[in-house]
Amino acid sequence: MRIVAGDFGGRPLGAVPGTLTRPTTDKVKEAMFSMIGPYFNGGQALDLFAGSGGLAIEAVSRGIEHAVLVDHQYAAIKTIKANIAVTKAPEQFQVIKGEADGVLKRLAAEHMQFTLILLDPPYAKQKIMANLQFMADNDMLLNGATIIAETDQDAQLPEQFGNFTQTHHKDYGITDVMVYQYNNQ
Repeated sequence: MRIVAGDFGGRPLGAVPGTLTRPTTDKVKEAMFSMIGPYFNGGQALDLFAGSGGLAIEAVSRGIEHAVLVDHQYAAIKTIKANIAVTKAPEQFQVIKGEADGVLKRLAAEHMQFTLILLDPPYAKQKIMANLQFMADNDMLLNGATIIAETDQDAQLPEQFGNFTQTHHKDYGITDVMVYQYNNQ
């Protein structure tokens, strides 16, 4: 694994040891960012199931100003911190160890708002719709925010729900990638 493009492009990234995480391949990561940009002019990202941190690190490399990375596994947090060190820009990242629901409540209480949401939850524990609805209900998404959801093919996420509209959907074997736009107007 590596950072594909941007300021940190080409730098290697480590994977979380064990089988509890599935790192997004460089090919899928490149395709994801091609769907949404591929570059950013600032903003704040939330990577709610960060794993190795590769997606959020890629987003910062491509112009996101700051990223919050969340994972509940000790091994993942350790890997995220090692991967952030590769960027030599640790001030652009905040790492939080905890369960997604609890961290979302904490971030909502802190009035955090995001322009980019990265969701790659464990396939067996997907609560993407509930997580997004919580963020919308708690004013955590700026108008026009982009959401990337990586799921298995069984997830069957809708094209439209609430203030979220699917703008892209791509199938990569057992992995589906959906991009949503948030509009609260």
